[in-house]
Amino acid sequence: MHREVLAVIGIGGMGQAIARRLGSSKTVLLADNNETGLATVAESLAADGYDVKSQSVDVSSAESVHALAEFAASLGNLTQLAHTAGLSPAQASAEAILAVDLLGVALVLDEFGEIIAPGGAGVVIASMAGHMWPPLTAEQEKALAHNPPSELLELEFISKITEPNFAYPIAKQANHIRVRAASAQWGRRGARINSISPGIISTPMGQQELASPVGDGMRAMIAMSGTGRIGTPEDIAAATAFLLGSDASFITGTDLLVDGGVVAAVKAAKP
Repeated sequence: MHREVLAVIGIGGMGQAIARRLGSSKTVLLADNNETGLATVAESLAADGYDVKSQSVDVSSAESVHALAEFAASLGNLTQLAHTAGLSPAQASAEAILAVDLLGVALVLDEFGEIIAPGGAGVVIASMAGHMWPPLTAEQEKALAHNPPSELLELEFISKITEPNFAYPIAKQANHIRVRAASAQWGRRGARINSISPGIISTPMGQQELASPVGDGMRAMIAMSGTGRIGTPEDIAAATAFLLGSDASFITGTDLLVDGGVVAAVKAAKP
């Protein structure tokens, strides 16, 4: 008998926390482009009793994402998807960030929106950075919401971006936009899709950003926030569990800001 399937794309701190919190009664499909890291995490989960499958994926490749979706569908009913894969400004060029964080999300939403089981749900990990960047124009939002994935990186206002610190928040704002639009496609299958915008989280990626030139500014935002602390992968896993669970059955096409109050504090401080 096939178990329900939980697909987790991205095996960083958040992806691992989500797999451990939600995967105990399911077949857990792990996917990442780091084959060595993927094997290590899969072995660790299997050793702890999880039913684990894994497959390498390049989320910026339509063919690779399609193959992953086909594999997921072959395992049973895909009832939960957590897309956590992403690159930050301290890790990659603007070109790579846009390919993974913007195009990759669009490809995953389209492909997995075709196979998600009725009653299923998905979550895309975006970022609070998408809330802190000035809103895009209505025309730009429409293009990011509805253009085919293959056209997104060719949009004039996207193709001109060369700075990683610009690419990242625009890509994450695009995630919010694309998720809103995808909710109709997912809804036709009786499924839901939302995004989560984490704040500063203590993952390897988060620590890398804290050690970068923008680290002091990040620590200042934590200090002024309502909680006054850095987030944990478990904080994001808890929010994901809510959005993927039955208690959120009337929630789709929206973004949940899980940042300890950073965005609220920053916006409240503005004159």
